[in-house]
Amino acid sequence: MPSLFEPAVAQSIEQRIQSLQSNYERQWGKMSLSQMMAHVRFVMELGTGEKTEKITLLGKLLSPIIKKVALSKQPYKQGLPTGASFIIKEEKNFEEEKEKLLQTYHHFVSAGEAGVAGKSHPAFGKLTAEEWGFSQWKHLDHHLRQFNA
Repeated sequence: MPSLFEPAVAQSIEQRIQSLQSNYERQWGKMSLSQMMAHVRFVMELGTGEKTEKITLLGKLLSPIIKKVALSKQPYKQGLPTGASFIIKEEKNFEEEKEKLLQTYHHFVSAGEAGVAGKSHPAFGKLTAEEWGFSQWKHLDHHLRQFNA
């Protein structure tokens, strides 16, 4: 499975982020491009520990099922609902969000497996470094495809 901790995979995703232009239109979903960049950045910050989000009781009960789906080889479905705490409601500045996303991306990748191992995700619970590397690749790939990048 691809992982952001594989240099070729990380470079490919970074190039796709770099290619984003403010006029790219979403193919599905509700988020604008700048909201999407803030959204994926927030999730990566959970992996590096820059952000924390408590898991709810419902999340604890459902996390094994959600984790199994999230870590499967199947791509996320278009229009898959976003957890309420991960929705970015306010519009963001495209250039600022792109720069922040790239900074967070570089931090996540450079932290490496040791930097993320055992960190908790509010919907999936504790993840191994391999699970973090794959889940972040899958999440970024999904949203970059959402904007044809």
